[in-house]
Amino acid sequence: MILTEKLKSLIDLLPNKPGCYLMKDADDKIIYIGKAKNLKKRVSQYFLRPQEGKVAAMVSHVDHFDTIVVGTNKESFILEMNLIQTHYPRYNIMLMDDSHYPYIGIRKGGDPYLRLLRSSKDPKYYYFGPFPNAGDCAKTIELLNKIFPTRKCKNIPDKPCLYYQMGQCLAPCINKIDPKVYEKLYDDIKAFLNGDTAEAEAVLKEKMLKAAERLAFEEAAEYKKTLDALKAVTEKQRVEIIGDKVNRDVFAYAEREGYRSIAILSYRRGLLLGKKVHVVAAFGEANEQVTELIEQYYSNHDVPQEIVSRLPSLKEDIGDVFPDAKIVYPHEGRLVDLVNLAELNAREGIDAHFMSARLEDDKLTLLEELGRILNIETPYRIELFDNSHLQGSNPVGAMVCYINGEPAKKMYRKFHLKEEDAGDDYHSMKEVTYRRYGRIKEEGTSFPDLLLVDGGLTQIHAAQEALSELGVDINLAGLYKNDKHETEGLMDKNGNAHPIDRKSPLFFLLMRMQDEVHRFAISFHKSMRSKSMLTSVFDTIPGIGAKRKEVLEKHYSTLEALKSASLDELRQILPSEVAEKLFNLLHS
Repeated sequence: MILTEKLKSLIDLLPNKPGCYLMKDADDKIIYIGKAKNLKKRVSQYFLRPQEGKVAAMVSHVDHFDTIVVGTNKESFILEMNLIQTHYPRYNIMLMDDSHYPYIGIRKGGDPYLRLLRSSKDPKYYYFGPFPNAGDCAKTIELLNKIFPTRKCKNIPDKPCLYYQMGQCLAPCINKIDPKVYEKLYDDIKAFLNGDTAEAEAVLKEKMLKAAERLAFEEAAEYKKTLDALKAVTEKQRVEIIGDKVNRDVFAYAEREGYRSIAILSYRRGLLLGKKVHVVAAFGEANEQVTELIEQYYSNHDVPQEIVSRLPSLKEDIGDVFPDAKIVYPHEGRLVDLVNLAELNAREGIDAHFMSARLEDDKLTLLEELGRILNIETPYRIELFDNSHLQGSNPVGAMVCYINGEPAKKMYRKFHLKEEDAGDDYHSMKEVTYRRYGRIKEEGTSFPDLLLVDGGLTQIHAAQEALSELGVDINLAGLYKNDKHETEGLMDKNGNAHPIDRKSPLFFLLMRMQDEVHRFAISFHKSMRSKSMLTSVFDTIPGIGAKRKEVLEKHYSTLEALKSASLDELRQILPSEVAEKLFNLLHS
């Protein structure tokens, strides 16, 4: 690249201090954000050294840059993450996976109450886990609620519910519970979650045998089911991988043909929860990029006791960012085997990337092609809208966001629409567009490079009218359909149609985006419709008030689940007469 006088003068002013730098193009748009312990040394390297690949492409677009000086490396890390997640620059490679291993939380103080939680940062709870997946975690909570008399109701009712009658609640609604009773209950739950299940197993066996002696065979069968569930859960907990029970994450990476994969093996209390492998386009030096990806990973994941890797400068680079974690570079023993296993997963992950038909397309190249078709700058960030309703009821809108061709699920949005606009696609599209970009304008955050609507000129005009009223200029296009109602191509805001080869990689990328916004809108609509139908069903039955409605919704979250309940099951929650009325209505 040619080093301009503007860049030379900016480089001369760089301080020898930690901070963040924001690379900008000629339109003053941020295209890359980074951090450095020494801004002068780090930023000047981009322009004073020869670069290759995507770094060279980024530098070729830099017109000027800004810097923000901070006090420490940790401050620069926090600032960098906040800036990236605000502006989403085109050349920043983000790990789009924001999934968290779930925990079981027991509320501290008051009535013992169990919850499935996605982080362990709320001081109001004791935490156990994490668990390999939410399904295992939910099953364990369900089991605990059956075995121990924990509080089940979110709001304290005026009188005891079915759980009290079944011996699964102490009924704090009518009883004053001795603190020592709660203390013993806390200790029993903690012991169970730490693997001591013998006492709970013995109590369940005794109850099962007594029920059988009374010829209450259905009750005995329920205890048998609970016992079987207990054994299944505890067997999973006892599959130990490492004897020291240290919480640790193991990182390794592999490279191939302009791509890098980073593998993460997560161990908690000696258990291997699972692996994650992320494949990204290579950007700059490997050690530097992988370190940044590790930092980014911990921006939304809990930091363990140990971080294990063969990256030579990891301790120096992130030791002060995560001071509570021990950074380990293993030379011998079991930890070397774990790093070798992570490296194997990284290599297999990058090989799978190249073998997979779904991932072999270079998405950035496809986005460049999309920009050329619409005669706009490459749309690295695209937002798509769709609306859903059924015969004018429960109208909703949905928006999904794609960055660098990958879904950014944290940026998805849902919209409750006006009932009077249900079925009116024009005003529904105008409403969601106005609300979305009115909020962005008000907050001063960045707009997308392209707004895609699922429809032709009518939908485009609706979105354009909203943007015009806001005084906002965003590239706009629609996915138009042919006479067979099949998506055929793109239509720009001037009504020009751009057919796309249905066998081309770009067409499949657009279809994935379209399918995702359909899925998101329909699942939101189904959820709202199911809640609405449940409420309307309950409201028609005398004897089902707010408290009983809450218990029913806890057991049967959808209308389908409620319809599958037997009359005997409903009688366990409702008075017999009320249960019969509800059952007859559901099956009429």
